[in-house]
Amino acid sequence: MQTQIHPAYIETQVVCACGNTFTTESLKPTLMIDVCSRCHPFFTGEQRFIDVKGRVEDFQKKQEHAKKMQQVLATKKSKKKGSGTDEGPKSLRELLGES
Repeated sequence: MQTQIHPAYIETQVVCACGNTFTTESLKPTLMIDVCSRCHPFFTGEQRFIDVKGRVEDFQKKQEHAKKMQQVLATKKSKKKGSGTDEGPKSLRELLGES
């Protein structure tokens, strides 16, 4: 193994968005994180969403749009079935006008 090619680990201050700070070793002097063990729902037992980039709202919008589209398709199918003119494909005899 070659010597002096590996970066040196330094003591790093980790700062969470909730205000919690702790030290570890890393290549950078400070690290900013969004979630730590003090505020993560798995460790706290709280039911909440951790949404930094608006992903939860985007997912909920997609779900609402999907429900609306299902309703639209259901109404189209019901109109198509309930139209009363049940014209299926004609037979060759009907197309030629023979009885």
